[in-house]
Amino acid sequence: MTNLFFSIGPRGMDKLIHDGRSVTISNDGATLIQLLDIVHPAAKTLVDIAKSQDNEVGDGTTSVVLTAGELLKQSKNFIDEGMHSQIIIKGYREGLRLCLLRLQEVSVKIGDKSPEEKRDLLEKCASTSLNSKIISKYKGFFSKMVVDAVMHLDADLNKQDIGIKKITGGSVTDSFLVEGVCFKKSFSYAGFEQQPKTFVDAKILILNVELELKAEKDSAEIRLSNPEEFQKIVDAEWQIIYDKLQKIVDTGAKVVLSKLPIGDLATQYFSDRDMFCAGRVPAHDLDRVAKACGGAVQTTTNGLSDKVLGLAGKFEEVQLGSERYNMFTQCKGARTVTLVIRGGASQYIEEAERSLNDAIMIVTRAIRTHAVVAGGGAIEMELSRYLREHLRDVKGKQQLVLNGFAKALETIPRQLSDNAGMDSTDVLNKLRQVHNKPDGEGIWQGVDVIGGKVSDMYELFVWEPEIVRYNVLTAATEAACTILSVDQTIRNPASEQQQAQAAGRLDGSNPPGRGRGRGRGMNMGRGMKVMQGRGGK
Repeated sequence: MTNLFFSIGPRGMDKLIHDGRSVTISNDGATLIQLLDIVHPAAKTLVDIAKSQDNEVGDGTTSVVLTAGELLKQSKNFIDEGMHSQIIIKGYREGLRLCLLRLQEVSVKIGDKSPEEKRDLLEKCASTSLNSKIISKYKGFFSKMVVDAVMHLDADLNKQDIGIKKITGGSVTDSFLVEGVCFKKSFSYAGFEQQPKTFVDAKILILNVELELKAEKDSAEIRLSNPEEFQKIVDAEWQIIYDKLQKIVDTGAKVVLSKLPIGDLATQYFSDRDMFCAGRVPAHDLDRVAKACGGAVQTTTNGLSDKVLGLAGKFEEVQLGSERYNMFTQCKGARTVTLVIRGGASQYIEEAERSLNDAIMIVTRAIRTHAVVAGGGAIEMELSRYLREHLRDVKGKQQLVLNGFAKALETIPRQLSDNAGMDSTDVLNKLRQVHNKPDGEGIWQGVDVIGGKVSDMYELFVWEPEIVRYNVLTAATEAACTILSVDQTIRNPASEQQQAQAAGRLDGSNPPGRGRGRGRGMNMGRGMKVMQGRGGK
């Protein structure tokens, strides 16, 4: 977990993780710990809070792990001195309550700002999220793209309505936003190249129907006494699919999409009538087409009408890199968009996707919470100062615990300055000095890793939604309290014995039944040992 320290901030280092088959380059905390094979029971708790932070907010995954780890480090000193863990838990929860109240008090509310000011603020939040990512050099380019994408969504701000397509080749600045739907061309049959590839004001029919002539194989038995009757059965099968195709043509649709296969017969049939079709389209892409162009997915070709058809202002098939993509744009009332990411290496594009996902989550959360705070360790230093000021009114051991909580908050600015090559001791001393100025003059002073000094992070537009810090503090404190509440780890001998036997059957090194009752230990790898025999020996 300590290696995560060096992944935080604009100067944070990336990690390369490989398992012999795939290679991942990332500095995203949730991505890193999910790829690591962590077996320590307590450490898995930190994995869970990073996952929850990623799902709930999308950013701050490294911060939540570092904060929880520092809280546990501070608590170790108290436990070594004989303090009961419940006293530490009570103090941590009190510190969390005070920090959340102060966070809501000092956050900058954006609900009363004009649309232009809101958009500018959202772009700054997206840029802050991208500061520590691999595409930080192009944060201005991508932050505008992310805000445009989020602003096209419905009021529910469903992130699933933003599709991300990764195309190898070209420069990262060749990435673009499609105000509609874009997906890769599906598997094509004979006759596909004869179909038109561009339509204007095209009606779209979305199906979950298989348009392919297939012989019955399962639970079907036909007994014939006259060979001439076989031809009637074959003709009936052909007539069934021809009836389906004709009903589709009668709707007036020019583009036919289906989740299930569209065979060569149907492809040629539509081609002869100047229609475009695509089968085996992924379900999430079909849903986004339906939401962008209107209409609904149909499970039958009976009873089709204009009410179930969608309408796209423009449909075209374009060449992007080495692949062809179908694009639906100029849709009236479109509430879904697609981000097309270009790049030279697949690992770079995958990390760019994770970076944009974090930025999208940050922008949506900023819209919902209507409040932001300054980053760069500024808010952590302010909360630490506030807790230390509050210590004057606290008596007993709680004062020590709250002081430890305040000290743990300083781990974020400390690691930011260390990763930037700055002297963290001097930086923290300077931050404590400026944050103690009267009338809150230095409330937003933080670590300027670009300039290598202490600066006002709010004036530098290093902003992030209030909910990011809210979730970081809450999740980290709860994880630390959960681990502190454990006083004993109990292993289940029967369960371990079953695991050992299963491992022996898999690798053949320890056949079942061998070595029982001899009181010998069996090494399972990963530092775990199962003791067999009576008396727990």
